[in-house]
This record gives sequence, structure tokens and C-alpha cells, in this order.
Amino acid sequence: MWKHFFVVPGIVLAALVLSPPLRSQTDKPSSSAPTEPGLDGWGRPITGLAKDRKPAPAPRHDISGIWDEPELTGIQPLGAKSAPDDGKPEHQLPYTPLGLQELKRTKPSNGSRSVLPGDTNDPVFSYGDPQGLPRENLYELRTTQVLQTPQSVVILYQFGKTWRVIWTDGREFPKDPEPRWYGYSVGKWVDDYTLVVDTVGMDERTWVDRAGRPHSADLRVEERFRRLDHDHLELTVTIDDPKMYTKPWIALDKFVFELQPASFDVREMIWSPSEYERYNKLMGNTGGDRENH
Repeated sequence: MWKHFFVVPGIVLAALVLSPPLRSQTDKPSSSAPTEPGLDGWGRPITGLAKDRKPAPAPRHDISGIWDEPELTGIQPLGAKSAPDDGKPEHQLPYTPLGLQELKRTKPSNGSRSVLPGDTNDPVFSYGDPQGLPRENLYELRTTQVLQTPQSVVILYQFGKTWRVIWTDGREFPKDPEPRWYGYSVGKWVDDYTLVVDTVGMDERTWVDRAGRPHSADLRVEERFRRLDHDHLELTVTIDDPKMYTKPWIALDKFVFELQPASFDVREMIWSPSEYERYNKLMGNTGGDRENH
């Protein structure tokens, strides 16, 4: 039995549609989960949301809390939820010639251009690179905890056990910034309940999403966090990269999270290279390899 809450990233498309990857602690754990049904990682009963809870006003300038989404739509196995790589004309992105050229270089193991898991060049699953931004919002977006200080907003992501800082102290972006996996983020409250975050300086080695959409060093990501009421938080993500796309496009449109109890235990969910290697030996080998077995 595996000890960690591990996501199998190379599942074939049909399996992803019918059987999404492992869920957070609110679901009945699978055989690889370390807890018993109904108990969190501390062995305590899981406190569910009250079914009869009534809408309450949102606090001003506050998106803090533990947020989850109950429908599993944050997995986004075919790429960005609002523009999945499913072959439909309405989901085709406005690529520039350079964007199309760079797109052809990526080999995702999901979507209309999918290859076998063992043949992918996905930087996360091939090399163990961080997802980076915006992909952290566009693949395996699950339980998310938000912490606030007078100078910043800190976001803790369940997938990969990753965190990032959004500065809200009025600073400007650095001049000629050194590339970072998660870039440089600054946020501003545009009204009492909406925090708009701009991020630049992302490392070009990252993909925009699971479908292998490319980006350049000029990528700018806008996140719009809107507190709808006390118990609901809405997120919209817009991609703007003039080198790769002829116009900005919405990758996540009004994605809604629900506020969880303060005692909610966020399960560990980490991609492990050693466990992925085990998976590829069982499921991700090429057709030629299978013929030799």
C-alpha cells in the first residue's frame, strides 16, 4: 500500500473521464489512502458542511480560509476548464504562428494531441519540474487555503503541497525580473470583495495547462478572486501573451469554491517521481515495449 496521497497523472482519457484521480479527504478514501472512511489524517471525524447553512454576507477585503470545490471540475485533465483541448471548434485558442510552432513541440498525455504517458515531454511528469503559474490553477485545482497578512496574501495549494505569495503592499513589479516558476504576483482590491492579481516573470519551461499550451516570457496572468458571500469564493483566470496568442483568453471562468470548517484537514497530495516510474512500468509503456513483454 502506498503511504502518500499520490496522483496518477498519466491515466488514459477514458479513465480520467470515468474515474477522476484521488479526491480530498471529504470523499471515501481509496485503497491507497492512509485514513479510514469518515476520518481525517489525524483520526478525527470529518466535519461536513451544514446542509441548512444560510447565506451570510462576505467580510470586506478578506478571502482567507480553507476553500474546496465539490464537483471535481478543478482537475481539468484536458487543459484549462474554459478552453479544454477536446477538439471542439469553440475551444480552439487564438494562436499566433509562433504559438502554433511552440504548441507542436509539446507532447501531452491528455487531450486531442495525447501520446502514451511514457512518451510525454510534460515538464512536470517527465522531469519533476514544478507546475508553475498559471498551471497551478489549471490542473488539479483542489483544496486551497488562503492566508492573509497586512502586506500579502499567501495561497497554499493541495496538489504538490505548493505555496505562493501575492503582495498587496502597493509594490510594483521588479525591473527585468529573474524568471520564476510561479512568477511575481501583486494584488489590489478593486472593491470590498474583489481582489485582482497580476503575475509576470514566469519561467518559459512551464506549460500553461495539462494540454501543453505554450507561453513566452511575456506571459501575464490575471486572477480575479471575488468573495460572493461568506461561504463562496469565485476565481477567474485570464491568459495574456501576445507572442503566443493573438488576444487574451479566459482559462477559468467564475470557478466557485466553498468555504470549509477551520478544522478541515487538507490531505497531502504529491506527485512522486519514483511512484510515477512504477506507474509507467505497469501502464505507461509504449506499444513496442508491450509487444516485447
